Amino acid sequence: MTIGNPSPGELSSLCVFCGSSPGADPRFASVAEELGGLMVEQGLRLVYGGGHVGLMGRLADAVLAAGGEVHGVITTALRDREVAHRGLTRLDVVDTMHERKARMSDLADGFLMLPGGFGTLDEFFEAVTWTQLGIHSKPCAVLDVNGFFTPLVDFIDSATESRFISSQHRAMVITDDDPRQLLEQMATWQPPSNEKWLDRSDR
Repeated sequence: MTIGNPSPGELSSLCVFCGSSPGADPRFASVAEELGGLMVEQGLRLVYGGGHVGLMGRLADAVLAAGGEVHGVITTALRDREVAHRGLTRLDVVDTMHERKARMSDLADGFLMLPGGFGTLDEFFEAVTWTQLGIHSKPCAVLDVNGFFTPLVDFIDSATESRFISSQHRAMVITDDDPRQLLEQMATWQPPSNEKWLDRSDR
């Protein structure tokens, strides 16, 4: 796996994890579309899971409609179920979900999570963990649409207070409810300087 890390302010490709469903709140889709437009405005290429359904499809279509580039990565099984978006700038087809996540990581300078379910959470927190372990040094951000992720952020704060997450690593998860401000924070993000991720004094 390539370990390429962007310098602050050099964000050019953004991997977005989000649901294959549009969700119950219409605001989820409208914010996904707003994010797509902002990405093109700021010269950011979209890297995502290659689907045409749900928030994934709305985001990809918004980027394409604004003249931006979209690079999808999908598994053979999902493509064969006709979930793949057929109008992307590029679509990579891989064999496994592990290959899919690794390929998206290689292509992206940062990671952003929109509302979604188990798969969205799995992909995002693997990216966060890779930053924590030094596998890459890329910003990881949560776009909290209408408070959707507030319980999750509360849990992260609770885990930090309980000393399962260090304060330095808590700061790795950037959170905002405004997409423009979130992208600005990602562009200026600095990786944690603390390499210690376990408190040896508690052994």
